[in-house]
Amino acid sequence: MNTSVVDAAINSRMSARAFTGQTVPRAVLEQILQVASRAPSGTNCQPWKVYVLRGASRDALVGQVCAAHDAIRANPALAADYAEEYDYYPLKWTSPYIERRRENGWGLYGLLGIGKADKDKMHAQHQANFRFFDAPVGLVFTVDRAMGRGSLLDYGCFLQSIMVSARGHGLHTCPQAAWNGFSKIIMPHVGASENEMLVCAMALGYADESALVNTFHTPRVPVNEFTTWLG
Repeated sequence: MNTSVVDAAINSRMSARAFTGQTVPRAVLEQILQVASRAPSGTNCQPWKVYVLRGASRDALVGQVCAAHDAIRANPALAADYAEEYDYYPLKWTSPYIERRRENGWGLYGLLGIGKADKDKMHAQHQANFRFFDAPVGLVFTVDRAMGRGSLLDYGCFLQSIMVSARGHGLHTCPQAAWNGFSKIIMPHVGASENEMLVCAMALGYADESALVNTFHTPRVPVNEFTTWLG
């Protein structure tokens, strides 16, 4: 195996936030998902379930969630109707994670010229999430409620496998927890059963290489800062 190819796919992965309208063939999507299905999972439970949205189905979901997002802005009290089913982020941020979060958020907004007082621009940029950043493919991931926390660990391996395989096909992705609060809109739309829980969504397509937002690359902590060597 050519490890440099694998490393290149991982290192070139980024959260793309602007896509072209170029269609992604179904056969390519099926190949990516087939490769990703080799991701490890505890006792080979393979807890993932994927809904692929394209065309009219994608557009209809985008319209519904964007309308709900606008409604929350007009009446913040409505946010209580769109609670996430599990805590993706901590209830209370602590160091060093809060600093990294702020660096990420303001680094992106600073690049786009969005200041703290630019509420309209902030809302529009946030809503770009709910347009899948104009990607032609939206992926919605669910898990059976009967499964334990370990299945979310398994899911992380599955999601990363999708993103790395996509790079092998010249595609980019953006994993999105932003959708999680809108599960009561999303789940009926995709036909999910009551025993399924929304894990996250993902935009997938060909990145718009001319978009300023796609020049934003997040830093990484050096290995020796998160590793303890024993022996």
